Amino acid sequence: MKKYILLVFGALFSINCAAQKPVERDAILEKMELANAYFMQKWPDVGKTIITNKERPSNIWTRGVYYEGLMALHEIYPKAEYYRYALDWANFHQWGFRSGNETRNADDYDAAQTYIDLYMLQPDPEKLKNTRACMQKFLVTPQNDDWDWIDAIQMGMPVFAKMGVLEDDERYFEKMYQMYMESRNRIGGNGLFNPEDGLWWRDADFDPPYTEPNGEDSYWSRGNGWVIAALAKTLSIIPEDAPHREQYVEDLQAMAEALAKVQRKDGFWNVSLHDPTHFGGKETSGTALFVYGIAYGINNGLLDREEYLPVVTRAWNAMISDSLHENGFLGWLQSTGKEPKDGQPLSYEKIPDFEDYGLGCFLLAGAEMYRID
Repeated sequence: MKKYILLVFGALFSINCAAQKPVERDAILEKMELANAYFMQKWPDVGKTIITNKERPSNIWTRGVYYEGLMALHEIYPKAEYYRYALDWANFHQWGFRSGNETRNADDYDAAQTYIDLYMLQPDPEKLKNTRACMQKFLVTPQNDDWDWIDAIQMGMPVFAKMGVLEDDERYFEKMYQMYMESRNRIGGNGLFNPEDGLWWRDADFDPPYTEPNGEDSYWSRGNGWVIAALAKTLSIIPEDAPHREQYVEDLQAMAEALAKVQRKDGFWNVSLHDPTHFGGKETSGTALFVYGIAYGINNGLLDREEYLPVVTRAWNAMISDSLHENGFLGWLQSTGKEPKDGQPLSYEKIPDFEDYGLGCFLLAGAEMYRID
């Protein structure tokens, strides 16, 4: 019996050590390239429509998030084929948006994140004609409640940050703050952020008194992932002296603290952060976004390295060992939706309705892990 206990303890110790083993930069890049190559080979035509339950153009938010990740990969490893793949996509869509320049839907103008990145690499005013027309209207219209679901914070917030820097216009920073705080403190009556738990309800449908089956608040993994990713990305864009920066820092720190407490032992996070029995099990997209946000905090002195490095290392190693296939496909990825039950059940082999956004999240995470010294 004693020998058995020692063997079990030794095995658990080995697993824990492996989970916290520092990841080499070359290994991170290799896995990012593998996952991205799988997708580029599967989708050689950047303009091909996406057909699931219906046909959609290839500049919807799911593809926009993929290109966010591709540009992050290109930033650490500027390969010509990555730039060309993104540029061809932007050119195909004439640097425009699914619902035109009148849209206020952040899912639609998410594509502007990549359009602006591409413009910065090779400026040409024609490239941002649509982006400027779309975003300028927000500065002269009074409503601030467009981001009434938390996914929209990631789709939209970095666009305002990029426009503020690009145009040297602090009105974008101020409008971004007003819209963010509307979502945080007022949407649904009391806002979508719960400062007591440091986490966000996906939208007003999940505000209290709604609860998960175990009686806890409903905090959807990927939804919270979108928010911490938006905070990290926005902080990486705006100047150090930008107004309201400290608000975003404090919220990122609060989220990181809350997330570290509910990380699974295997390194992943559950789909329902406070109810592991409600479709419990590992999930890749939320995990990747948490890695991105927390790793950004470590790299920029916002989070304690000693405390949080094991968190992201465990999570990255878990995705590499239990999600990433030898051909680059990512398993355990929840399909599109808004709550834990959507797209269930998940598995290592199951193909989600869209593969692009999960890869984008994975590439964002990898790029930030690559920067860790």
